[in-house]
Amino acid sequence: MQSNRVTSIFQALLAALLFGASAPLSKLLLGEISPVLLAAFLYLGSGIGLLFAKLMGKVIYAEQKEARLTRSDWPWLAGAVLAGGVIAPITLMISLRHAPAATASLLLNFESVTTTLIAAIVFKEAVGRRAWWAIALITLASILLSTDFTNNWGLSLSALGVLAACFMWGVDNNLTRNISAKDPLVIVTVKGLGAGLVSLMIAVALGDPFPTLSVILLSLLLGSLSYGLSIFLFVHAMRGLGAGRTSALFGTAPLAGILLSLIIFRESPGILFAIALPIMAAGAFVLVKENHEHLHVHEELTHEHNHSHTDNHHQHEHETVLVARLHCHVHVHARMEHSHDHAPDIHHRHSHVLEP
Repeated sequence: MQSNRVTSIFQALLAALLFGASAPLSKLLLGEISPVLLAAFLYLGSGIGLLFAKLMGKVIYAEQKEARLTRSDWPWLAGAVLAGGVIAPITLMISLRHAPAATASLLLNFESVTTTLIAAIVFKEAVGRRAWWAIALITLASILLSTDFTNNWGLSLSALGVLAACFMWGVDNNLTRNISAKDPLVIVTVKGLGAGLVSLMIAVALGDPFPTLSVILLSLLLGSLSYGLSIFLFVHAMRGLGAGRTSALFGTAPLAGILLSLIIFRESPGILFAIALPIMAAGAFVLVKENHEHLHVHEELTHEHNHSHTDNHHQHEHETVLVARLHCHVHVHARMEHSHDHAPDIHHRHSHVLEP
């Protein structure tokens, strides 16, 4: 269990690094391409890249090792495509035209807040005191970064646009959480191609001019890494950590974006940025260090997902010996009661009377 959790943490951090680089690199491309077209090519790049990876996987692995999407999964996926694949990236790309890249990168941390709040309020995912303190710190930092004393309203519209994009990604994360046990390559491929095509149709309807081939190819490459591979790793991490905690680790994404922004654009972040940065970092650190252990009950459960028999939750019998090897089939979990450190993964979504 511990090794699986370490793997999930590494996947979440690598996903954060790839995604964090997207804001400054996207801002660099926005001088050559419209925001809606850039959003379209970013997601098309993620879908095309992962479709190729999926096809290669079928060649290398003859055996099906991931659970297939079922009819009941498609509404969750459709909602995730609309919220996180269409509305969020278009909103972000428009906002990036006017927001400093470093500020936008740091504001992307607000995605962890919206994801955790939606997970706790709507889907009743367990959230402890540490998480609430972290949410308060990150929200405070986001308010500071959204303040604009030169504006009559006192708020930066571009910063609010980034926060709106984060909210839609929070919706996306929680919808994806409900199908995270299924094949992540299929999930992200469908999200990428579906969202990219919808955004492309919107751009054509708006009459946005197409850029040069080199800009298109760069946009596709950035999308395949910062969106495709990043989301693929994020979905894998949610299996082991749950939506809220995975998003907490994903909160380190702005660090890569900030460093790149300062190098590429030579921006001077300002006093509010300097105040908000340590507050935001403290919030992310508190979430990462959260520990959750108590006596809990696993009711009998039947489901299908990729698994091995190296933990305490998969002890069912097979005709052939499949202990450490990953495999996929419908299996039954008998009722179990025990205590250990855990996250709200696909096996620990029990209710809590009082969260410690």
